[in-house]
Amino acid sequence: MRIGLLGTGPWARAAYAPALAGHPGLEFAGVWGRRPEAAGSLAQRYDVTPYADVDALLADVDAVAVALPPSVQAPLAVRAAEAGRHLLLDKPLALSVADARAVAEAVERAGVASVVFFTTRFQKEPEAWIEEQAAAAGWFTARAQWLGAVFTTDSPFAASPWRREKGALWDVGPHTLSVLLPVLGDVTQVVAAAHGPGDTVHLVLDHTTGASSTVTLSQTVPPAAAGTEYELRGDSGVTVMPSPSEDAVTALTRAADTLLAAAATGRPHPCDAAFGLRVTEILAAAETRLTADAE
Repeated sequence: MRIGLLGTGPWARAAYAPALAGHPGLEFAGVWGRRPEAAGSLAQRYDVTPYADVDALLADVDAVAVALPPSVQAPLAVRAAEAGRHLLLDKPLALSVADARAVAEAVERAGVASVVFFTTRFQKEPEAWIEEQAAAAGWFTARAQWLGAVFTTDSPFAASPWRREKGALWDVGPHTLSVLLPVLGDVTQVVAAAHGPGDTVHLVLDHTTGASSTVTLSQTVPPAAAGTEYELRGDSGVTVMPSPSEDAVTALTRAADTLLAAAATGRPHPCDAAFGLRVTEILAAAETRLTADAE
């Protein structure tokens, strides 16, 4: 499968480009970016073609990987799907339900494969744990914490305008929901939402299985306090998700495997654009609740 990369920022350079270039089932064909000089530099590093026009890249590939801000990703994903190209997308799918729905509907109309890269879902230890807990019944409650230090360190992502505007809810909230939903079921209601220090948010969610979950998200914790934890309690006792041993490039390589499989079989992956839409709907509901409670 010939695949092109849309995006040239830190995430494209650190994860997407090396994963695409190193994948045995992909032919990394070219790079397009909003800054032509950056696209040229990244393309040169991997000896692929830089494209000044996104439609020219779409005409030359079977699929695209998108490492762009969500407000840019959504319309380009629609464009790529309409051109019949399979999609390896990043989270969040979009920053509005309307934009996310447009992507999911374009994918369905075109009959192309789509995978949204929720990192944790493609790391072997967390993936195995999620599958094991999803097969068990009787979960009563869950506690999820994603406490990052993007805004309190020299992280290359700290300058991202959309992250600064939308904060941890939209940045790491998608990862957390991607873990909770397959185990506890869809969210039926955002029961409560409250702001904490910086961009910290606290959520209480009800799920279709009858379980509830509490979620704390932040990208402004002191570096010494950063960490991620998922804990489930129920009939089976207490279990905590193991830490991953794999980096983002390895996880992204596995996500590309699932895109190839979905394209070959026509069977959608659980983390497809439709799932990305559902995650966006839940985040939007939480954001509405946070805004209402702050007024």
